[in-house]
Amino acid sequence: MASHRRAKQPGRARVTVLTSAAAAAVALSSQAANAAPVAKPSKDEVKSRVDKLYEEAEQATEKFNGAKEKQEKLQKQISTLQESVARGQDELNDLRDGIGSMATAQYRSGGIDPSLQLFLSSDPDSYLDKASALDQLSSQQVETLKKIQAKQRELAQERAEATGKLKDLAATRTELGKKKTEVQAKLAEAQKLLNSLTAAEKAALAAEQDRASRSASDRVDLGNDTSATGRAAAAFAAAKTRLGTPYVYGATGPSSFDCSGLTSWAYAQAGVSIPRTSESQATIGTKIYSTSGLQVGDLVFFFNDLHHVGLYAGNGQILHAPRTGTVVRYESMSTIGGPFMFGVRV
Repeated sequence: MASHRRAKQPGRARVTVLTSAAAAAVALSSQAANAAPVAKPSKDEVKSRVDKLYEEAEQATEKFNGAKEKQEKLQKQISTLQESVARGQDELNDLRDGIGSMATAQYRSGGIDPSLQLFLSSDPDSYLDKASALDQLSSQQVETLKKIQAKQRELAQERAEATGKLKDLAATRTELGKKKTEVQAKLAEAQKLLNSLTAAEKAALAAEQDRASRSASDRVDLGNDTSATGRAAAAFAAAKTRLGTPYVYGATGPSSFDCSGLTSWAYAQAGVSIPRTSESQATIGTKIYSTSGLQVGDLVFFFNDLHHVGLYAGNGQILHAPRTGTVVRYESMSTIGGPFMFGVRV
């Protein structure tokens, strides 16, 4: 027979909780409806934030460049060590073959010398350390054993060094990956901000940059660049041929550059090899702390951590690869966005 029990009514405490939750939801909905809409950032605000992101990306780019340079050096060193180990192993094998031939000859003539037999069954290091055994060996045998001993130690050292460098290489590759991710994240955030601008705002920003670049170029033309001499003049002349070339982080030319990529490429065209990163480039040559002492072709460094570098162009202007979204161009030193630290005459 079917049951006709009366449905259980919700308890007073439960009703109170549900009522309170509903009231809170209504209040939140009301607050959300009445909240002022988030104001869209202005063109100038977007530009300021984007400039900051590009600066941070350039800082990470120079760290990326440093890790990449270190990786390439380690790979070369490891390759050299591995080739040396392979050659050394061949030499060691030849020495051991010589001892083996000596033992074979003695066996055929009536048995192996006890001292040679002892050597063949033990480590040469421990055997040679037994001075009493040396008088049982011929001078030729002693010389061969000493060569084997020296070669074994040399190989052990080279193998240990190669192992250490392989560990450094693995750590450097990890750092390289992190820096690359950091740069890409900064650039993506900057692009997202730029995409929030209207077409008219984007056009206005582009026009501002174009006017600034033309003004800097005019000032260079009005100035006197005859102060450039020798290799500095050749480097500056090479860099001028790259005007209009796009900035790409990690690029060293000739179709794209980052800031230190341009300066290292320009000096390479003048027959001068300088370090890859701006931080390393700041350590070479003669430092010039006054802008009045700069000559065309000098390296010029900006920001406290020296993460930006260009070539002095005369009349207070530089020739450089500014940042993502721009091209190699002239620009006033006063508009770089960071303080001038010093110049370097290579």
